[in-house]
Amino acid sequence: MSDPLRHARIALACLDLTSLNDADTEADVARLCERAQGSYGPVAAVCVWPRLAAFARGRLPAHIGVAAVANFPGGSADIDGAVRDARAIVDAGAQEVDVVLPFARLQQHDESAVTHLLQAVRRACDGLVLKVILETGVLATDALVARASRLALESGADFLKTSTGKTPVSATPQAARVMLNAISVDPRANARAGLKASGGIRTVADASVYIALCEARLGASALVPARFRIGASSLLNDIEAVLGGRVPPPAAAPGTY
Repeated sequence: MSDPLRHARIALACLDLTSLNDADTEADVARLCERAQGSYGPVAAVCVWPRLAAFARGRLPAHIGVAAVANFPGGSADIDGAVRDARAIVDAGAQEVDVVLPFARLQQHDESAVTHLLQAVRRACDGLVLKVILETGVLATDALVARASRLALESGADFLKTSTGKTPVSATPQAARVMLNAISVDPRANARAGLKASGGIRTVADASVYIALCEARLGASALVPARFRIGASSLLNDIEAVLGGRVPPPAAAPGTY
């Protein structure tokens, strides 16, 4: 049975508070960083564009990470471009890189392009947490999601992430099941790699689905920021409402992160 208070606390501690709007400014990120340090406790990280990563880092205490996106959102096979993004994130002082796997190339069975890009990004951000975005709503089939998961783990991913939040279908429980299975059966990853569910998760009830899936497959010990994340922006409103015993605000409109 779901425990809303427990799940709200887990969701808060494991939240990547996200703003990836094209027109984001320093003022937007300043507000994001303020929200990341709320009265109920800090989030795990904020996730922003590379151009705003250094600003975010300067606005946050050391215990809240800064993540920024690479090869985002299109997931091209341009290795040089993805590496430039990753190096910019490193130079900004961020701790985490969320890179989009070249999902269209995977659909074309060009696994070499996928592996070469991911390995190059892994080298470019050595020492940082690497989350690989599979764009599972586009890959669509379990077989493709499973193959993307394996390629990402083999290339050194610390997290498998569902989605960019920029496509009609984002995180789904079925995709999460396939990704968690890939982690659990990989002897090199099953004790260290994690899941990040992102896109369309707006309430604690939404988050509870992914918390339960992760706990069932990887164990309760995996429900920590080192192995579980939720990428969202509006979710924090509902978390705070649940923890404060208040009526939650209306859910964000469809199409928002």
